Formats: sequence, structure tokens, C-alpha cells
Amino acid sequence: MSAFAKGDHVEWNSEAGMVSGVIRTVHTKDVEFKGRTRRCSPEEPQYEISSDKTDHVAMHKESALRKVR
Repeated sequence: MSAFAKGDHVEWNSEAGMVSGVIRTVHTKDVEFKGRTRRCSPEEPQYEISSDKTDHVAMHKESALRKVR
């Protein structure tokens, strides 16, 4: 089972420092994202996240994310 769900507010470390956003999709099957195939499974989902401050959309594994209260 996924540690995070759609609508959760999370943060992650990027090249620009800590970034926060809201999970908009939980992917459990391989998906094409920004021209590359991202490997996903129910055991290792990837999360599509909309940044709070910009229109940037990122995709990360569970291990890269931390829930924000």
C-alpha cells in the first residue's frame, strides 16, 4: 500500500532546495513522463506532484518525499 495518497501535501529536496507540493496522481503502472518511461508498481509507486509555488510538475518515488503537516 502507498504511504501517500492523492491530495497529500509533501516536500522533497531538489536542485533548488526544498520544494513542496500536492500529490495529484499515484502511478502504480509504468508511465511515460516528460519523454521518459518511469517504472512504477503497486509495491513501488511513483507520485506526480504539482509544486505549490510554480506550475512545475514533478514525479518522485516514495523515498524522496516527506509529508508536510
